[in-house]
Amino acid sequence: MNWFTKIFSQKPKKTPLEKEPDIAPLASTNNPLTYSEPVSTEYKKLPLTTLKRLAPLRDMDDAYVEQLAHTILKYTQGSVIFRLGQKTSSVFYLLEGSVELQPDSDNRYTLSAESSLANLPLNSGKVCGATAFAKTDITILAISGEFICRWSGKSLQEPASVELIDIELPEQIANNRFFTSFSKAYRENRLSLPSLPNVALKLKEAMEKDLGINEVVRIIGVDASIVAKLIQLANSPLYSPISPITNCHAAVTRLGLDQTRKLVMGISLKQLFSCQNPQLMEKMQNLWKNSLYVSSLSFVLAQENGTVNPEDALLAGLVSDIGTIPVLHFAELNPNEYPNMDILESAIPFLSPSVGSLVLHTLGFTPELTDIPKYAENWFYESDRDKLNLTDIVILAKLHSYFGTSRAKEIPYMNSIPAYVKLNNSKLTPDFSLDILHKAKHRINAAMNFLS
Repeated sequence: MNWFTKIFSQKPKKTPLEKEPDIAPLASTNNPLTYSEPVSTEYKKLPLTTLKRLAPLRDMDDAYVEQLAHTILKYTQGSVIFRLGQKTSSVFYLLEGSVELQPDSDNRYTLSAESSLANLPLNSGKVCGATAFAKTDITILAISGEFICRWSGKSLQEPASVELIDIELPEQIANNRFFTSFSKAYRENRLSLPSLPNVALKLKEAMEKDLGINEVVRIIGVDASIVAKLIQLANSPLYSPISPITNCHAAVTRLGLDQTRKLVMGISLKQLFSCQNPQLMEKMQNLWKNSLYVSSLSFVLAQENGTVNPEDALLAGLVSDIGTIPVLHFAELNPNEYPNMDILESAIPFLSPSVGSLVLHTLGFTPELTDIPKYAENWFYESDRDKLNLTDIVILAKLHSYFGTSRAKEIPYMNSIPAYVKLNNSKLTPDFSLDILHKAKHRINAAMNFLS
């Protein structure tokens, strides 16, 4: 896929195959941990076809992948490839054999080279999210982690505008009339894009003029449903209220002007998820429901980690799939062209990210929020920062949201992505989802009830 912009006891005696690595253990220990040296190291070049099976190399330029330096490492059964919390500058892939991985969880999991998940990295951040043991004799591909940063497409300067680029469609739908028409309309900037609801638009303009709380309350007050939602939220456990409030002015005072603006924006976005066609409307409702869940997960993750404003995270989660709205509207306007729902849904991941960024740019969102649709499912995104940023939060929320769904078998393990190792609390449940989110179900439900 094109992402549209374009890894206890007494100190043991070291053997020749072991050394003390440069690590930062997640759990406290009095002794340095060790990992095993490979029994052989080869610097041979693998065929491009082999490299292009691996994510995210398969989505990168062939010429870049071909010149990418890589190393083949062989380990014997029982070797420790890397340790939980160990710093690394490499990304590892399993080419042969089986490995057992122990993240910060009560359970372990095994990965074999024959599994489709072996096409995903064993680790991809600057710190390893698990300890990897060789369950058999194994062969590992090691590549410099610099390509992950390149893949993330991060520039030192934020773009001033959203570049309209060609949408690369998978071969099976590339010649479909509907998708070629949609891509052409997008490229020529002729898509019908949603606009902000009236209250959200007026509030945005008022905040840009630096108007006070009384003017903000007056603007919000014309929509009784928004007022009720703000009062409900201000009194909810999400904001740990000491005493109840009963009016809009008190709610805005408690929440703050900037937070109120973001929350009103979030409430108002629901109006954009609408179609007249019953079949497409069902898809739109499911889209809103999933966006609510990701938004609520993002809000709680931000609260737990303290590096991102929770209201920013809530809004970012809500808009992470906003690019699907113009796709469904285009289908509604072209009923004789759009394919069956299964084909349409299979194409949405290729269409939605770039279109979503265009929508948010058009609506005047910040560059950071405008980037969210592009990176929300880029599991190997690396911000090159030690602390979680807004995109990291949404990626973690998105990945967590797929646990228990049909997509769970095709996504990477949580501990293998760069964002995971930046969490304050990286404990995983027995099914390897985020423990902090399982323990915060009441807050997640409260956030969902507020927005729904």
